[in-house]
Amino acid sequence: MILLLTTLQDTAQNLVDTAQTVPTTAVKPQETLHFIDLLFKGGWVMIPLTLLAFLGLVIFIERYLTVRKASKDDTNLLFQIRQNIKDGRLENAIALCKNTPSPLARMLEKGLKRIGRPIKDIEGAIENTGKLEVAKLEKNIGILGIIAGIAPMLGFVGTIIGVITIFQRVAAEGAIEIGTISDGLYTKMITSATGLIIGIMAYVLYHILNMMVEKIILKMETEAIEFIDLLEEPGK
Repeated sequence: MILLLTTLQDTAQNLVDTAQTVPTTAVKPQETLHFIDLLFKGGWVMIPLTLLAFLGLVIFIERYLTVRKASKDDTNLLFQIRQNIKDGRLENAIALCKNTPSPLARMLEKGLKRIGRPIKDIEGAIENTGKLEVAKLEKNIGILGIIAGIAPMLGFVGTIIGVITIFQRVAAEGAIEIGTISDGLYTKMITSATGLIIGIMAYVLYHILNMMVEKIILKMETEAIEFIDLLEEPGK
């Protein structure tokens, strides 16, 4: 029994000595890449992609504020015009439209100035003015649609560049290793992801603005029909 304990004690001591003599290998800390560092690894393709993203954001904010201002509620405008026309105060109705900064007011103002002419002339004046107002609202919105199409294609260009970089490194070093192909993979994946994200966002923003404009167009058409009906009422 004593012999067995002695043997176990010697064995444990040998293991401790062995563990102490084994050199400890320092664990290399993993390299952490921040978001900005990842973007830089995308290469020069990230420059036009960044410009497209900035341009799209500026256009959306400017158009959104403009369209939202144009879509403000002016439901009482036609009612007030009706009252002024019934009371024979045409100049007051025109002044009311001039003081109301909205596409609908400018369109109705053009029709009020044509009162006394045939209904067809009034309808034509209102329609032409409405087209001009809609064109102003839709200004630069189409650029968002262009960005939605161009951004993914630029991302694909980055993918091609990344693949070319990988083949160049492999051909130069004659071996396929992570360190050899990592730069090309970074370029390939980052540019593709960035292009798709920008394209999707531009596509969504483009349709948001279009829906807002279509809502205004429907309102303008409805109010124009009611205005023409008002002029066609007996006694006008």
